[in-house]
Amino acid sequence: MEMMQQSRSSAITVFIAESNYLNCQLLESTLRRKNRAIAIVGSEIGRERSLTFIEKRQPDVALISAQLEGGDLDGYHLISELRSMQCPTRAVLLLGSRERDLVIDAFRCGAHGVIFRDERIETLRRCIRAVHDGQVWANSEQLRYLLDALYHSMPPSFRQSARLELLSKRQADVVRLVAQGMTNRDVAAELGLSEHTIRNYLFEIFNRVGVSTRVELVRFYMHNAHHEQLAG
Repeated sequence: MEMMQQSRSSAITVFIAESNYLNCQLLESTLRRKNRAIAIVGSEIGRERSLTFIEKRQPDVALISAQLEGGDLDGYHLISELRSMQCPTRAVLLLGSRERDLVIDAFRCGAHGVIFRDERIETLRRCIRAVHDGQVWANSEQLRYLLDALYHSMPPSFRQSARLELLSKRQADVVRLVAQGMTNRDVAAELGLSEHTIRNYLFEIFNRVGVSTRVELVRFYMHNAHHEQLAG
């Protein structure tokens, strides 16, 4: 099913992947109501059809239910496929349960945010706007889940290695923003610096703390945040 809406070019374009057509229609009508900042560009209930639509249209945000027409975890598979395709669309996973492993797996698959079915519609709108702006949508409890999962996924030698104290305040700010999911452009805008300067900072940071990728840098930050929580 595809329902198109003419809207201003500045509106956030959103695609909905749900478990049935009724849920699609309910979400579409609710998100459209009195909100011109969000434009629903289509909806589907099947993983393959959703993937085809997103790949072709590349909406800003895809709101994806964990359960689709094909099964309870089809939404996870859809998000993984979008990530493997390096699709620019940012995914938000819609969950009916707050179970720890379901939340962790959502972010592992590539979700930029998690929203629950018992939350208010305005919370969903804020989530869509935040994810569209390059942020990761997660509450403090979900962040604790991720910190714990990342910490236990590190090799023991890495857990005992570099600390944030090795970095200058500006370098630590860069690491913190990168760990929030920001791009170099986003970090530059946030700190009032050029992208070239941010790249230089990252080069220095990688050398100083002994990492070689952004993923390792996020793990480094998460480990230190976890350590500080325990110390506090």
